[in-house]
Amino acid sequence: QVQLVESGGGLVQAGGSLRLSCEASVRSFTSYSMGWFRQAPGKERVFVAAINWSGSVTNYEDSVKGRFTISRDNAKNTVYLQMNSLKPEDTAVYLCAAQWGFTMSRREVDFGSWGRGTQVTVSS
Repeated sequence: QVQLVESGGGLVQAGGSLRLSCEASVRSFTSYSMGWFRQAPGKERVFVAAINWSGSVTNYEDSVKGRFTISRDNAKNTVYLQMNSLKPEDTAVYLCAAQWGFTMSRREVDFGSWGRGTQVTVSS
């Protein structure tokens, strides 16, 4: 089991930026693909971005392409989500998730470990 702790959320105006971090407590961080999901009030949890074990392959949900960047630092057991040009519709709780193995998925069910999330609020 991977313990995941997110940080970096907050309140920002539309057009602003935030960088989320997710630190993993696990011995073999490179055995996991990592993902970010988000859940807005009253809505289902949805995929945002994912990154493979080495950081060489990434995948994004269409609405965040060109604005968000996922990256990882395997020496620090940390994955990041740089969010630029934020919009009010990006407001949500952002959750980090870990998927064991080298396959990278967009499906919530494929991620076995989850953080508690960090709140991102974008004001108009």
